[in-house]
Amino acid sequence: MQESIPNLNNCNELNVSFGYQCNDYQNSTFRDNDELGMPSMTLFEDSNIKSRSGSFSCLSGAALSANVTLLNTTICNGRFGEELLPSLDSPKSFRRMRSSTSMPKLDVMSSSSSHVSLSTMAGNTSTDIDITENSGNFWKPMSAPTIMQTSSFLNAMDVQMAGGAAGEDRVQAVCSELNGWLFCGIYDGFNGRDAADFLAGILYERIQINLLQLELHMKQNAVNDSNQLTSDIKAQRGALKSELSLAINALDHDNKNASHLFSSSEEDEEFSCQAFCTGVLDSLTFSLAEAENDFMSMVEETMEDRPDLVSVGSCVLVVLLHMRNLFVMNLGDSRAVLASCDTGGTLHSTQLTETHTVDNELEHMKVVSDHPDDPSVISGGRVKGKLKLTRAFGVGYLKRSHLNDALMGILQVHNLQSPPYIYAHPYTLCHQVSNSDLFMVLGSDGLFDFFTNQEVVEMVNQFIQCNPYGDPAKHLIERLILRAAENAGFSTEELMNIPAGRRRKYHDDVTVIVIIFGNKQRTTKASTPL
Repeated sequence: MQESIPNLNNCNELNVSFGYQCNDYQNSTFRDNDELGMPSMTLFEDSNIKSRSGSFSCLSGAALSANVTLLNTTICNGRFGEELLPSLDSPKSFRRMRSSTSMPKLDVMSSSSSHVSLSTMAGNTSTDIDITENSGNFWKPMSAPTIMQTSSFLNAMDVQMAGGAAGEDRVQAVCSELNGWLFCGIYDGFNGRDAADFLAGILYERIQINLLQLELHMKQNAVNDSNQLTSDIKAQRGALKSELSLAINALDHDNKNASHLFSSSEEDEEFSCQAFCTGVLDSLTFSLAEAENDFMSMVEETMEDRPDLVSVGSCVLVVLLHMRNLFVMNLGDSRAVLASCDTGGTLHSTQLTETHTVDNELEHMKVVSDHPDDPSVISGGRVKGKLKLTRAFGVGYLKRSHLNDALMGILQVHNLQSPPYIYAHPYTLCHQVSNSDLFMVLGSDGLFDFFTNQEVVEMVNQFIQCNPYGDPAKHLIERLILRAAENAGFSTEELMNIPAGRRRKYHDDVTVIVIIFGNKQRTTKASTPL
């Protein structure tokens, strides 16, 4: 007889469990559906609270620990472990945060050449407010934020953040419902949690800065292009004035006829959108490269006291949802899986990430071909006999010879002929969310050790249909515990009674985020807490 799914409502084993249900805002500035490109929430005749459009309607996150790991206390002289990370963690709920909560500390620690505090630019003086817990409902509605002009779509007054750690995994979710964007990061650490902690403390801020720079750059280019276009038009008009006076007058008074001269044409709008998407993906990649360089610099600085840091690394999965634009960046084997429904009602799963392991034939071939003179590139199914991953953040000893030399004995790679063997260049993708897209699931590889992509989206879809106010991320963790227990021949209670560390034999650290898109609302009554 199959055992029932474990109930983790009162279980301390869930290291991270947070949820966010989009609100209806009263007396807010609302945008047209066409502007956002998303259907709005249902308007209720018996309510004077208007609904606004958004890129997502609900999200939930949950993480379960299997590994035992200590919070780092020495990297960056303890500033990450003792100061920065606790201010970013809110593992049981979202809380209001400043636009640039950690930037003043990161400025001091960073080895990058120049960084600017965005909170200073925006004039943001708001304070952190912990969101009140409601034990009766998982979803916690947020109070309506102050409406304020923002200088960047990742820099706003109404920013909410939740995050925390489970074993060597770290999870981070930041959203601005009013401005229609959501940022999620899953950092699956290994050989320690230091690299994942570092990413949680620095990557979001780096992306924030680089996206602001992108925005300013594109605005300046638009101004320059407009000025140049105006100058060209005036020159053309002067040269042809005598011959084309009638045509010029028509162009001056007929916007439709003159539209081809300006960036509002469909072709220019499409080009502008493509340029923006490319710029965002480049900003994500550049931000990760900056974080990698800073981490490597800090590892070298503290190598004498902590030589183990040269082997610490992390996978990276970042998702940025901005209106209809979904940006994905991954490094390693965490996954982002999209659930969509065709016209016949069939549910489909699409993996939006690459799997960067030696089991991926393309990755395997690349690593081998990049080191033609090394006969032991892949040994025992691992890169240099150490790591199944082919791309990862950190793991300096497989990237730089002098960091490998810091290790002793069997920990050291004795035939490191031509590093780097592990790459830090991520896979990136931009997806335009359509009305057929229902939700997406982000997960560390621990989730997919037990379930296929299709199984994951089917479980989430069925759960949402049967439990409109439930928590799909926690449900996936519960299903994983059940399957892990069945595979091991235990009851779920017996499995969960095994302490972290020993339980790693039966399942990995698992982190899950479920995002339900804005065109698939779950609310049934206005202003109902979920």
